[in-house]
Amino acid sequence: MTDDFRISAVIPAYNSAAFLSKAVASVRAQTCTIDEIIIVDDGSSDDTQTIAQTLGDDVRYFYQDNAGPSAARNLGVREARGEWIAFLDADDQWTPAKTERQLEALRRHPQLMLIAADMAEVTPQGDILVDSVQTQHGHRDEFEPLNGAPIANALRRLTQANFIPTGTVLARKEILLDRGLFDTEIRYGEDLLLWSKIAMTHPIACLGWVGMLRCKHGDNATGDTLPLLKDLTKVMSHLRDCGAAELQKQGVDPDQLVARTWADLGYWYFDQGDRANARSALHRSLNEHYSTRALVYAALSKLPDGLINQLRRVKQGMGSH
Repeated sequence: MTDDFRISAVIPAYNSAAFLSKAVASVRAQTCTIDEIIIVDDGSSDDTQTIAQTLGDDVRYFYQDNAGPSAARNLGVREARGEWIAFLDADDQWTPAKTERQLEALRRHPQLMLIAADMAEVTPQGDILVDSVQTQHGHRDEFEPLNGAPIANALRRLTQANFIPTGTVLARKEILLDRGLFDTEIRYGEDLLLWSKIAMTHPIACLGWVGMLRCKHGDNATGDTLPLLKDLTKVMSHLRDCGAAELQKQGVDPDQLVARTWADLGYWYFDQGDRANARSALHRSLNEHYSTRALVYAALSKLPDGLINQLRRVKQGMGSH
C-alpha cells in the first residue's frame, strides 16, 4: 500500500507468453508499491498460464474462456482488492515512475477519479518508434502544462479524440463499477465510452509525460476501419442516451455528434464503392442532423459508378491547374 492508495494492477492476457514476464516486471519496477497484480487469461492456447502461475505470490491468476479483453479487464476489476485500478496490457510495459507521478497528481487534486498519461510506441526489441503519442497527435502542449490538474470540458475533448491510452489509466474501482465497466458488446471504442461516462460526472486528468511503452508487433489487436467506424456509431449513440445534457453543457450537439459518426461510415463506404451502404449510412446521418456534405454524398451515391469516376477525374484535373 502506498499511503492511503491501495492499487491493483489488472493485466488481460491472450496468448501472451512471449511478453507477460516483462509486463509484470515493469509493474514490480514501479517506484511506489503496487499491492497486487491480477492476470486474467482470456482463453490462451500458449504457455500464458504456465508463466503466469510462476511469477510470484503477488500475482493472482484467473482464467476465462475467450471473451475478449474487455471481459477480461472487467473480471480483473471485480476481483481486485485495491481501491484503485491500474490497467496494463500483457505486451506493454509501464515506465518506472508512472504510478508515482500519477499519485503525486492525485494528492494535489484528490477530486480526480481517473488519471492517464502519454505513451511511447516501441518495437519488441525496445527500439523507439514514436517517443510521444500525445505529441504525434497534437495533445502534449495541452496536457503538459496542466501537470495532472483536471481537464476542462473533458467530455467534449474525448468526443473529439480519445487521448487516453488504456494501459496508462489509474482509476477508482468504485467509479469503474458504477459506470458499468467496459461494454463487452463493443469491440472498438469501448474504452472511449467508459472514460466518457466517467468524465460526464467526475474530474479526470492526463499527464503530459510518458507512462507506458506500447509494443507494436504483428499480433497486436488493431482495429479494421469498417468495424471501428460501425462501433463508433454505437459509442456516440450510447453517450447521447446517457449524457445529452452534459454534452450540451460542454458545447456538444448530441445529435450532430451521432450524425458525424454515421456520415464518416457513409464516406468510407462511398470511397470503397459500396454505394448502397453509403446511402443507408448517410441517410441515417441526415436523419440525426443536417449536413450539406452528407447530403451531397448521399445524392452522389445514387449516380452510376462511371459518372462518379468521371466527376472525380474532372475534380483531379481542376486541382492540378
